[in-house]
Amino acid sequence: MTTAAMFAKSLDKAGEALQAELQREVPRTLPDTVGFIAEMNRSGPWTPVAIRMAAAQPGGPCEHGYFTSFLADIQARLSAAAPLDAVFISSHGAALTTQEDDPDGILFECIRRIVGPDIPLVAVLDLHTNLSHRMTTALSAGVAYKTNPHTDLSECGQESAGHLRTMLAQGCGEVALVKLPFTPPATSQSVEPGKVYAELIAVGQTYLDDDILNVSMCAGFAFADCTKCGFGVMVTARAGQRAKAEKVAKKLAQQVWQSRSRFVSKLTSLSDAVLAAVATDSTGPALILADVGDNPGGGGGGNTTTLLKALIEANARSVLIALITDPALAQEAHHLGVGQDFVAQFNRHNSDLIALPYSGQAKVIALSNGHFAGRRGLLKGSAKEMGLSALLEIGEVRVVIISNRQQLTDPAQLDALDVDMKSVRILVAKSRGHYRTAFPEFAPANRMLDVDCPGLTSPNLKSLPWTKMPRPIFPIDDDVNFLI
Repeated sequence: MTTAAMFAKSLDKAGEALQAELQREVPRTLPDTVGFIAEMNRSGPWTPVAIRMAAAQPGGPCEHGYFTSFLADIQARLSAAAPLDAVFISSHGAALTTQEDDPDGILFECIRRIVGPDIPLVAVLDLHTNLSHRMTTALSAGVAYKTNPHTDLSECGQESAGHLRTMLAQGCGEVALVKLPFTPPATSQSVEPGKVYAELIAVGQTYLDDDILNVSMCAGFAFADCTKCGFGVMVTARAGQRAKAEKVAKKLAQQVWQSRSRFVSKLTSLSDAVLAAVATDSTGPALILADVGDNPGGGGGGNTTTLLKALIEANARSVLIALITDPALAQEAHHLGVGQDFVAQFNRHNSDLIALPYSGQAKVIALSNGHFAGRRGLLKGSAKEMGLSALLEIGEVRVVIISNRQQLTDPAQLDALDVDMKSVRILVAKSRGHYRTAFPEFAPANRMLDVDCPGLTSPNLKSLPWTKMPRPIFPIDDDVNFLI
C-alpha cells in the first residue's frame, strides 16, 4: 500500500511550494512538466498557477483517504484560482487506490467539472497508462510517451503546450478511445527498431494531419490488475472532428489486435544467465542481466536475492548488482563506515516468500546520502534521492544497497557511490527496461538479457493470480475475440 509518507518522500507539493520547486534548475518533477513550462515560456506570455503535484514509487494502491484528501485539495485550489484559461496535467495514468480502480478518471472529471466544458484540459501520460473513457471524455488532448524505455518526456510536455496554445485559439479538441482485450507483457513493450510496438507507434504517427493532432498507442500496465487494464488507442482531434478521431482509433485498434501474437517476451533462464556471466571475460563485450521479475518500477520490492546468491555461488567475477533495497543493511553500513568488514544480512526484517534472507561476508566500499540528478531518459533533469546508500563487496560481487525503493534508471545513481564502471564486466539491473537507455555504451543490445527470476513483476502473465483483470484477455487467455 502506498501511503502519504511515501508520497512525501518522493514529491508532494502545492501552491507556492510547488511553484518554487518548478523554478529550480533541477526540480523533482518529471521532465514532461519541465518541457511544458519551457515551451509555454518560448511560445508566448502566460501566467502559471501551480496547483499540486504528488508522486511515489509504484508499490500497490495508495490509501483511499490520501486520494480523497488530495482530490479535495485540488478542488479547493482550482476553485480559488478561477477563472483559468487552461489546465495541464502530468499523470502516469495507471494509479489505483484501496477503494478505486480509476482515480485518474475521477481526478480528470473533477477538474473538468470545476473549469467548465470550454477550457482546454491537456494531459501527458505514460504509455503504460490504463486508459478509461472517464479519463478521455474529460480531456481536450492526451499525449502519451512514444518511447520505451522512456526518453521523450520533455518532448511530450512541449507537444502538449503546443496543443494547449492551438486550443486556446481554436477551441477544445476531442479525444477518442478504443480499448482492446489485450495486455502485453512489460518486457515485450520495447520501442526499439524492429520491435512490433515501435512499428505500431510509427504507423499511428502517419495519421497525423490538420485534423488529427495526436495518436497515442498505450499498452497499459497489467500489474495494476484492475478493471481498466488493457491496450488503449487514444486519438486527439481538433474541435468538431470526433468522428474522424474515432475512425482512426478503430482502424489502429484492429492493427494492434492483428499484431498481438508478436508481443512475445524472450526471457533467459536463471541457469543460462549465470553461465553467460561466468563466461564473460575481460576482453569480450560486457553483459547486463536484468532482474525483470523484481522491477521496482513495476511495483517489485527491489529486494530479491536470487541472482545475487546464484552469481556468488558460481564465482562470477567483476559483477555489480544495482539496486537492492534494504534500509536496515544500508543503515548498518553507514554505522560501520567505509573499509569495515561484516556479515551482510539481506532481508533480515522481510517475511515474504520471494525476497528471501541471504547473508555473506562483506566489506563497505563507499557510502552516500543517495542524492543524484538524473541525466538520461526518464529522470533526465530531475533531482532524486535513494536515501542512505552503500556499495558493498562480497567476494568478486559488488552490490549497491539503497533505502528508497526504485529501479536502476540512470547512471547518476551509481555515480552517487563513485562506482567505476570500467571495473564492471557484468551489471545486474533491478529494472524492466530503463537500464537499456541508462547504459547503452556498457553492453551491446544482444548482451542485455532479461532474466526469468521470481518476483512480483514476472512477465509470465499466465502464472500470476489475477483478481480484477477484465477477462478474457490475451495473452492470459487463449480464446479471446475482439469486435468493434
